[in-house]
Amino acid sequence: MKVRTFTRLTDMIDRRSETLSRVAAQAIGRRSFITRLGQAMVGGAVIPMLPFDRSGGRAMAAEDVTDAACEYWRYCAIDGYLCSCCGGSLSTCPPGTDVSKVTWVGTCQNPKDNKSYLITYNDCCGRTSCGRCLCNNNLRERPGYRMGVHNDINWCMANDSSTMYHCTVAAIVEVSDGG
Repeated sequence: MKVRTFTRLTDMIDRRSETLSRVAAQAIGRRSFITRLGQAMVGGAVIPMLPFDRSGGRAMAAEDVTDAACEYWRYCAIDGYLCSCCGGSLSTCPPGTDVSKVTWVGTCQNPKDNKSYLITYNDCCGRTSCGRCLCNNNLRERPGYRMGVHNDINWCMANDSSTMYHCTVAAIVEVSDGG
């Protein structure tokens, strides 16, 4: 009788030990370790890509309207998607696109210093339309027969290989001297 009870007890301990061993092997086995190591490596690689404001708030203090808003002063004659919403910046095309060889211009007044600036609007070409932050400001726009001041043209057509329009940048060319 004691032998039978002892055998049952050892069988129960064996089954419990086996179950716990299998659970532990599944939770902390080689594959689990490799999975966790991979997650840590990917997580560590993503951390430097997180947005980080190095300006100390100076950029927002300098401008009331951001360059991702149609009301930004440089966009007085823009017609298209803002590259600052599409992976580029105010004056640089997003990666994978090329700047158009021809452009249109506008004269916009900066409300901060009340100076007039000659702005060149360059289309960024080579990818399909961005589809974000569409602006159509036609301040002092001229009819289509004056090509350099008309903003309703696919300016990417002048490029050799990349004729698809993606977005538009607004770069300062010159500032008026106030005279």
